[in-house]
Amino acid sequence: MMSDTWYERNLLPYLLDLSCGVSPLRKQRMKVIPQAQGNVLEIGIGTGLNMRFYDRARVKTIVGVDPALRLHRLALKRSQQAGLDVKIIGLSAERIPVEDASFDTVVCTYTLCTIADPIMALKEMRRALKPGGKLLFSEHGKAPDENVLRWQTRLQPFWKKVAGGCMLDRDIPSLLEEAGFNPNAQSRYIPGPKVLSYHYWGEAVAA
Repeated sequence: MMSDTWYERNLLPYLLDLSCGVSPLRKQRMKVIPQAQGNVLEIGIGTGLNMRFYDRARVKTIVGVDPALRLHRLALKRSQQAGLDVKIIGLSAERIPVEDASFDTVVCTYTLCTIADPIMALKEMRRALKPGGKLLFSEHGKAPDENVLRWQTRLQPFWKKVAGGCMLDRDIPSLLEEAGFNPNAQSRYIPGPKVLSYHYWGEAVAA
């Protein structure tokens, strides 16, 4: 676990908000967030960058999970601006204090890269979903090209330190399957540096 340095407390949240709000990522969010419906559990709600993309006519309530307490104020402000009923839990996703089968949709965008134990977190998401419920996801991860993957491996030690623990090369479909999901994923490079821009997105249901 990284120590809570001045950089992590004061600068990193704003850098993450800026970097995760760029146009290519907004377009990725638009592919999955409007599909959310009913009672929604959002993992890694962060600063609330997904709020503007939810369909208020389809969503009843949103419970957001994020251990970064310093981000909650902005997330709540954005949820109010979007007219959404949001509650935030200040914990990591490996243990989510919600009842079994209590959510229609789980949303996870640009979060699996930083969770220390993504398999445990995904199993918690599966536990929280009602029968037939869907996990909607958009994540960057492991590139299919060997030369790009080599650079992801080389840069990882440095990148993890400056990007809040972000892992460049996680195999998102494999993680989903290992956690007991059947993923229906699309993948491709989006605009940006190739080590960061190979994306997986789609939906998954419990296997």
